[in-house]
Amino acid sequence: MHPILLELNLGFIKIPLHTYGFFIAVGFLSAIALVRNLATKRNIDPDLASDLGFWLLMVGFVGARILFIITRLDYFLENPVEMFKVWEGGLVFFGGLLAATAYALFWLKKHKISAWMMSDVLTPPVVLAHAFGRLGCLGAGCCYGRPTDMPWGVTLHSELVDAEFRGIPLHPTQAYEALSLFILFFGMMYIFKHKRFDGQVGLTYFMLYPIIRSIIEIYRGDSIRGFIIEGVLSTSQFISILTFLGAFWVLNQRRIKKNEFKADIL
Repeated sequence: MHPILLELNLGFIKIPLHTYGFFIAVGFLSAIALVRNLATKRNIDPDLASDLGFWLLMVGFVGARILFIITRLDYFLENPVEMFKVWEGGLVFFGGLLAATAYALFWLKKHKISAWMMSDVLTPPVVLAHAFGRLGCLGAGCCYGRPTDMPWGVTLHSELVDAEFRGIPLHPTQAYEALSLFILFFGMMYIFKHKRFDGQVGLTYFMLYPIIRSIIEIYRGDSIRGFIIEGVLSTSQFISILTFLGAFWVLNQRRIKKNEFKADIL
């Protein structure tokens, strides 16, 4: 855990640079740059695409923060100012994903742009930003793992960590997920270059990320993420199952339609 990346000494004042905020910023800027690049490759106005990407990241950030606040509502009601200290960590990814998806559908309908085509452009940047965000989580001490005797266990002292888990080796689930997401990112880029139909990248993501998240959840130790079945099925795993099944069905339907279209041409 390394919550402060460095401290800027301006002589009359010292400004701390939080690790969490730094990686969020890196992920944000990297995602916007990539959105413009991928949009250009698909003959989409890069300014329009980056505008959407910017607002999706903003809406997603707010949605992720709101869901985190809900998970610790009693604490934030007693300490309302803490709601705004986002640089110290505290986001729930699925809250951001749901909020961003809803906004994207509204925006794309308004601008009359294919949601399938744009989903392929937006997905790799989202994965990249998410990966950097998880590195920020490791620095802040949130989204931590269960106790472990593995040599790579990390000790955390953040107030975001349940008291009984502070100062003992824990699974670095933040690093597990960051590594998985970077691998997923390169996979998404490969599919983007070789896709057979619009929507293939986005739908594949909505199938693969739930698998990654469900496995990571096995090693998570933070109790605030919630459970549908206590100790067996977490809230994120439940959402992941529904997301995977929905994406699998839609992807299969689009593949069938694509094959039928080819058959009609032949």
